[in-house]
Amino acid sequence: MSTVVSYTALTGVYTIDPAHSTIGFSVRHAVIANVRGRFGAFEGLVKLDGYQPGRSEAYLSVQTGSIDTSNPDRDIHLAGPDFLDAAAYPLMVFRSAGLADRGDGQFRLTGHLRIKDVELPLHIHLAFEGATQDESGNHRVGFSGTALVRRSDWGLGGSTPDETGGVLISDKVRLDFGLSAVRLSRSYAA
Repeated sequence: MSTVVSYTALTGVYTIDPAHSTIGFSVRHAVIANVRGRFGAFEGLVKLDGYQPGRSEAYLSVQTGSIDTSNPDRDIHLAGPDFLDAAAYPLMVFRSAGLADRGDGQFRLTGHLRIKDVELPLHIHLAFEGATQDESGNHRVGFSGTALVRRSDWGLGGSTPDETGGVLISDKVRLDFGLSAVRLSRSYAA
């Protein structure tokens, strides 16, 4: 079944609501389990052009020291110099470069992710989750998304071998986004 969505009413500038959004990740550990985590402090701005969705833009900054895997010792290690080095690089930043409508509320968002002092292309698969007016009268939009990255591309931690000849922590990391954004303005200025 194909769904046709009119995005023109969504045109505007939105701020990401961190209280109702998540930025998470998962990575294979010891080849047998996924370790999941999230970042607790972030902010972002989204400019939606419902007339020409490809002109839409997104900006997101994440405080690297806000990493939370429900294990304080691991969180300290991940925020430390072996991985995110939050003391030297307190933010990781994503800036969009383009948006392609793939139909049925699915999009491909391209841009650049900067972690530490390395900026590389990133492709995010986005799904439009809907739009609504909340109990305070704010207009909201929701998106979910995923992306796959390699830790080594950004110099995040080494590849410690395990006893089977594999690696203790996978180089592949899955990023997961659940974003709720509140409209600040109905206008869109590119």
